[in-house]
Amino acid sequence: MTLHASLASTRFELPDHLTATEPPEHRGLDRDGVRLLVAEAVAGAAGQTDIRLAHCRFRELGSYLRPGDLVVVNTSRTIAAEVDAVLDGDRPVVLHVATPLGDGSWVIELRTAPDASRPVLDARPGARLGLADGVRARLLAPYPGNAASPTGQGNRLWRAEVTGDLPEHLRRHGRPISYGYLSGQWPLADYQTVFGRHPGSAEMPSAGRPFSTALVTDLISRGIGFAAITLHTGVSSQEAGEPPQPERFEVPAGTARLVNATRQGGGRVIAVGTTVTRALESAADRAGRLSPARGWTELVIGPEHPARAVTGLITGLHNPDASHLLLVESVAGPRLAQRAYDAAVEARYLWHEFGDSCLLLAEPR
Repeated sequence: MTLHASLASTRFELPDHLTATEPPEHRGLDRDGVRLLVAEAVAGAAGQTDIRLAHCRFRELGSYLRPGDLVVVNTSRTIAAEVDAVLDGDRPVVLHVATPLGDGSWVIELRTAPDASRPVLDARPGARLGLADGVRARLLAPYPGNAASPTGQGNRLWRAEVTGDLPEHLRRHGRPISYGYLSGQWPLADYQTVFGRHPGSAEMPSAGRPFSTALVTDLISRGIGFAAITLHTGVSSQEAGEPPQPERFEVPAGTARLVNATRQGGGRVIAVGTTVTRALESAADRAGRLSPARGWTELVIGPEHPARAVTGLITGLHNPDASHLLLVESVAGPRLAQRAYDAAVEARYLWHEFGDSCLLLAEPR
């Protein structure tokens, strides 16, 4: 896997005041009351493709989908993956637990205490971490491989040997992973989606957060189908140009059949988030046909590995130079992605996991 991803062509400036600093419920909104920007490629004059933009609330999603479309969601449930630790006996740090590996080690990230605002980049192999309840960890090696920060200043992720029951420690002492832009600590329930069934995500698959049970019922009543994958997210604190890390996923046989039937019948496959897109495309062949799949995916969707099965995307808004913008451009097309982000900045949409949402509908491929 290439360490540093190429940068997307989408360019914009993100003012600080467009960051969502708290869950929408704490801003007086329902889950499905966040704003929704719809950007759709439509046939124009003389064979040209135009881009149509609309602004609404997420609960109005059904007005922009069609009977026969398929919405694919992620059933991963968020775990409390942030705890306090002490590095080498005297340095307080915040520990983000990303994922367990097959050999019994864990992928972790060290962040500055107390608010996890920056990565700790000066740790070295052999450094030791002390946690409550006698749990201990030792840094083994950067993950994955030579995983130096894109700034060249150190390693962000580590493979660590853990002594003690880390899952139980997280259940007792863990809190949701959060970063310095949030205005407070929020309970784990605020980091769950209505689809979450299988615990394992270090951070919330946030594109699914605005869905409510009432909205799902509305969509089904309109003839819009649902299917599910599971992809357990790692930490999402990538620096500019840094690709997503390997993640565990499963595309069930039933979902593969539904996606294939939808495409064959002329419906659109709408992925709810980059996690769903990554899982579906990891199970797709060059023609976009899916087969059941499970395991670890290192796929980075972009110019070298374009989206083939997904034709629409429901997503939050990503930071400038985030590698996820390559995925957005691959699904929606660079021109539509740029128009959508320009419109989101102009209309003062809110970014990050508790922010607003987009529905991006690409021209047929």
